Amino acid sequence: MAVDRQRIDRWLWFARIVRTRSAAVSLTIAGHVRINGIRVVAPGRGVKCGDVITIALNGGVRVLKVTGLALRRGDAAAATQLYDELLPGPARGSA
Repeated sequence: MAVDRQRIDRWLWFARIVRTRSAAVSLTIAGHVRINGIRVVAPGRGVKCGDVITIALNGGVRVLKVTGLALRRGDAAAATQLYDELLPGPARGSA
């Protein structure tokens, strides 16, 4: 079964942008997520391949282009296949 749309909260969690789905819901409700430049406050808002998601996260901004949708959450390698990073995000793993 192929999907052509997915809830933004599920996509953020599947893509491992956040650790939990509830964190994705909170981030969205707080207005820290934009899809194609439009602020989203409903975690049920759909995303599709080609959409550009802007996320204010951890004191930085990440801009991601959706390149895939998943049926379930996979490992980190699978998660990176769901998007292209358009703007470098905050440094990961730095102390």
